[in-house]
Amino acid sequence: MNTQTLLHRAIAASVTVTAGLALLAPTVALAAGVSAGTLIENTAVASYDDGAGPRTINSNTVTVRVDELLDVTLTSLDPGPVPTRPGEAVLSFELTNQGNGPEAFRLFANPSVAGNDFDVTVTAIAIDSNGNGVYDAGVDEILAEPQTTAELAPDAVVTLFVLVAVPDGVSDTQTSNVELAAEAVTGNGAPGTVFAAAGVDGGDAIVGTTEARAIARGSLVVGITSVGLTKAVSLRDPFGGDSAVPGTIATFTITATVSGSGSVTDLVVTDAIPEGTTYTEGTLALDGAPLTDAADADAGVASNADGIRVEFGPVPGGTVHTITFDVAID
Repeated sequence: MNTQTLLHRAIAASVTVTAGLALLAPTVALAAGVSAGTLIENTAVASYDDGAGPRTINSNTVTVRVDELLDVTLTSLDPGPVPTRPGEAVLSFELTNQGNGPEAFRLFANPSVAGNDFDVTVTAIAIDSNGNGVYDAGVDEILAEPQTTAELAPDAVVTLFVLVAVPDGVSDTQTSNVELAAEAVTGNGAPGTVFAAAGVDGGDAIVGTTEARAIARGSLVVGITSVGLTKAVSLRDPFGGDSAVPGTIATFTITATVSGSGSVTDLVVTDAIPEGTTYTEGTLALDGAPLTDAADADAGVASNADGIRVEFGPVPGGTVHTITFDVAID
């Protein structure tokens, strides 16, 4: 076969070009995609027949290191305003590292929000160390200044608690808001801002769509409740009148009024049987419904020796309950 024939065959050779793509670090499905620091390698391949047989050649390999993307979200975990009164209160938040690399976040709590009826004092920011979603004094880590989380892996979620002190003198139904802000320690700014060589393995860190900062708001509402107790008596004497003589039945009515927007817990009303009278068995009632005298499943218990006792448990504000029972004048 002459040289010209070989040349023609080479010109007419069928050439196929393919590209090979390789990720040189393990990847997982993250909020921000491929992990920062991953090396993406790409090599093109050409195959052809030059008349002497099939051949394959490779291009040079292009390597791209994935930069770190800085993104964060922050939300309140409280379903609504947290009921409070003067003293300590706790607001709960959830922070998520939405970036593709490990990142720590600096935290700032602002209690002076426009529109507040009163401002609280922020006493601490804590991390939910045991992961139970409830602030546990002495267990959950109190962050020292500057208040900064540990480095969080991509997609890692952490619960934060903002501890506040509610001042004396607040009034029922007053509200207050506290804002918690989180910023990536590496930096923040407009989306696309580049922090050169500040990312994983010396790559760049790039600010994502959240600007690498987030703000969430928690709310408090004052629920101050009070309990008022009044007692009245009506008399039925044996002659159809209302005089107090031996044999007269005295009906006592105790009215418990719970006022305010909050609630009280463990409300219990007791009353002793007056000297010179005898409790009339089976007359104890709550809101018109009979209660048994024995200690059983209902709310009341009564006896001549121990008097009456009615256990309400938790009672919301704006509630009125009446207890009645009879005694006979000896």
